[in-house]
Amino acid sequence: MSVPRESVTFFTDRDLGKRFPEILGAGGLTVHAHHDHFGADCPDEVWLEAISKQGWVAISHDSRIRYKPNELAAVVRHRARLLVVIGKAPFAELARNFVSSKAAIGRFIEVHRAPWIAKVYRPGPRQSAERLDATGSVALWYPVP
Repeated sequence: MSVPRESVTFFTDRDLGKRFPEILGAGGLTVHAHHDHFGADCPDEVWLEAISKQGWVAISHDSRIRYKPNELAAVVRHRARLLVVIGKAPFAELARNFVSSKAAIGRFIEVHRAPWIAKVYRPGPRQSAERLDATGSVALWYPVP
């Protein structure tokens, strides 16, 4: 599986815990976890600004972030790139899907200019049953396509 041509560093939001970034790292991705850089009470607007300055791509499980005016404004103001993993599944499963989908994620990152929020979907049950390493998909969520 390929990764983006540019070297991409990911940052996992605190809502994904510690295991999610560990699985990404084991899958060959460069990743920093929220708990390694910020306190548990750090507002999202603060870390969004800091990681955007670093050029990192944020990953969250907070599907409401687009609807929180202060957080959406931070994404826009700081030209953030934010991936929201979608699904009600254990975070380890979501992380494994993220790693399996890294080529699709890389292609998405290459063609979309910041700021944006995108959803990362798991493969459907049929695809998962056919292939253990089935990939998910990525869809632009903001700005509205």
